[in-house]
Amino acid sequence: MRRRLTIAIIALVVATVVATSVSSYVLIRRAIILNSQRELAGEAKAISSTFSDRSGLTVASFRKELAVVTSAGNFSSVQFVLLAPDGTVAPALEAGLPTARIQPAALLAGRQVTGHTASLLAFSAVPTPLAARTAGTPVLVVTRQVHSPLNGVRYFGLIGLVAVAAAALVAATLARRFSRPVVAAVDATQRIAAGDLDAKVAVARREVPEFTQLAESINSMGGTLARARDQERQFLMSVSHELRTPLTSILGYADAVLDGATDDPRAAAAVISTEARRLERLVQDLLELARLDADRFSFELRTVDAALIVQQVIGGFQPRAADLGIDLHLAPGSAVSCPVSADSDRLGQVLANLVENASSFASRLVVVGVGGGSDGAVVWVDDDGPGIPADLLSRVFDRHVTTDRDGGRQGGSGLGLAIVAELALAMGAHVHAESPIGPDHAPGTRMVVHLRPPSDEALRSPSTDATGS
Repeated sequence: MRRRLTIAIIALVVATVVATSVSSYVLIRRAIILNSQRELAGEAKAISSTFSDRSGLTVASFRKELAVVTSAGNFSSVQFVLLAPDGTVAPALEAGLPTARIQPAALLAGRQVTGHTASLLAFSAVPTPLAARTAGTPVLVVTRQVHSPLNGVRYFGLIGLVAVAAAALVAATLARRFSRPVVAAVDATQRIAAGDLDAKVAVARREVPEFTQLAESINSMGGTLARARDQERQFLMSVSHELRTPLTSILGYADAVLDGATDDPRAAAAVISTEARRLERLVQDLLELARLDADRFSFELRTVDAALIVQQVIGGFQPRAADLGIDLHLAPGSAVSCPVSADSDRLGQVLANLVENASSFASRLVVVGVGGGSDGAVVWVDDDGPGIPADLLSRVFDRHVTTDRDGGRQGGSGLGLAIVAELALAMGAHVHAESPIGPDHAPGTRMVVHLRPPSDEALRSPSTDATGS
């Protein structure tokens, strides 16, 4: 890059110098020729008027005066010729001037002719009446060699060489300055791509702002990837632990039954069944998250009654709550119809995950409520568990965040609440956690889902490859 940039800058300067030199040569040459022709035309007319109608001139004095005029005026030649009616000239023109160039027809008509030849010989021919009788029209022809402006072009060339040398120095400096941060950025991105997420791009002082932004963006990207990698590792460790625990129980009790090492095969089968269901829920959560990532969930947003869905979820969880010794009931005033814009199945899944999460940490009580407003509806799930630390409240719905709340029946992998957040976002809703809860800041946790009102409903066509859940 540095070499290409240097060559490009030098080439641009060279092209500019060449274009400037050529155009200057053309303009200077034209200006010199036109100026010489104007001067020569005036001088020829003045000389013609000096000799016109002069009497008493001898051939010797005539030639002497022509010589003096030629020398004094720095002319190439000053001569009188006779122009015959047929356009011939006698004697021959000096300085290699062709007869056709002086335009005999115009001279016979009494007009002055001025011009130049390809060799930059400027001339001016003036019909000049003489006192002596002549066999033709006397014509004064004055010539002067115009100096070529090549010397000026050489000067431009010298200046151009100096400019090219300066441009090469500047180009090398600029190329080094521009390419250095880009090369550093490329090196850092290659190291990041190779797995070195700690690679950083050094940000130099007084750097070009765009390069500074590029370096900071790459450094930020590396930091984000490093955090994501750590969270992924933590998540995988948590999931592997969650998978290993039920598998260990299942294998242990299964081997005990097969070996006849248990006195109560029915109790062992119950443990195997419980752990298998736990394993099934975890695998299902992983599958649902994968489908959410692939956008393979179907949604049909329409007006549904949030209060009715809440009552259905509570009814479905009553047997499990009884087994856990938890009182699960509807908050007062939550039986009133509350229309919202949502997918009924997905909203039920969101509430089911929240109730299951609350049941895992509640001491004795889980309360589910719903209330409407002008900007939508709010559904909440309260538990009287130990609560969530303040530093985790904003991150509890992330996939890789787990909480080990004291008194909880079992630790989780953090998948259930992550699914809640993804589903809520897909329906245009949002969810947050509060802890502690109540006016007296009693221990516990409240999960709140904000749903859209029916007037904001936006329909989404079901995906053809979605299977639902």
